Amino acid sequence: MEKQVVFSDIDGTLLNRQGKITPKTQEAIRILQSKGIPFVLVSARSPSGIYPILHEYGFSCPIISYSGGLILDESRQVLFHKGLPKPFARKIISVIESSGLDLAWCVYSLDQWLVKDRRDPRIAQEEAIVRATAQEGSVDSAQHDQISKILCIGSPKSILAAEAQLKRAFPRCSIVRSADFLLEVMEQGVTKAAAAKTLCSLWNIPVAQTLAFGDHYNDEDLLQAVGAGFLMGNAPAELKKRLPRHTKDNDHDGIYWGLFTQGLI
Repeated sequence: MEKQVVFSDIDGTLLNRQGKITPKTQEAIRILQSKGIPFVLVSARSPSGIYPILHEYGFSCPIISYSGGLILDESRQVLFHKGLPKPFARKIISVIESSGLDLAWCVYSLDQWLVKDRRDPRIAQEEAIVRATAQEGSVDSAQHDQISKILCIGSPKSILAAEAQLKRAFPRCSIVRSADFLLEVMEQGVTKAAAAKTLCSLWNIPVAQTLAFGDHYNDEDLLQAVGAGFLMGNAPAELKKRLPRHTKDNDHDGIYWGLFTQGLI
């Protein structure tokens, strides 16, 4: 069955280790779009952390941001948003701060990025990676009623401990690692797979007629939900045992070769 939509994670998938899109992957995106096949970016990033990539490479597409919490169409109109209520988000931040773990936290509300201390080296590094600027504040500084996502940044050991602690304290939340040093906390039911299904429903396209690429644990549900889910060669070994369909790594045109095997390019 011919695939009608291609979903792609960004970090570790679309971008190589230098934070660039390889020429072959750029070619693949151009071919897809010339055929009228939507290429949709699906990321834990905020919109302001995604659009600089589109500007740099001169293409536009719909985006799924905050690991599924926000969907924007190609014209940047909001199609879907599901976040945490502010009072509940305050409780989560309180638990993070009282955990005794060395973590930096970020609060996102639509395209607003709030942090406790911009001087924290971990925040500065995140700003450099996503090419966006945070502002100091708290949950109460958010301009919107809902908090799209809470992000914890720390050492792999601290992130594993935080994941276990927050899952015990807030079982209703969607909590997942997007990297060894990043932990995402979203509202219940917010996942990349759920957002992909929502977008397919809006477009009246069966999810079985879609394809996706990802490289980490927060991509697992998406790769299992679509018709053909490709795990990048640079993915964790534990994830490779659970997901059978692999492609080359992000430095060696994994997206291009995955699409090639499906006859899309």
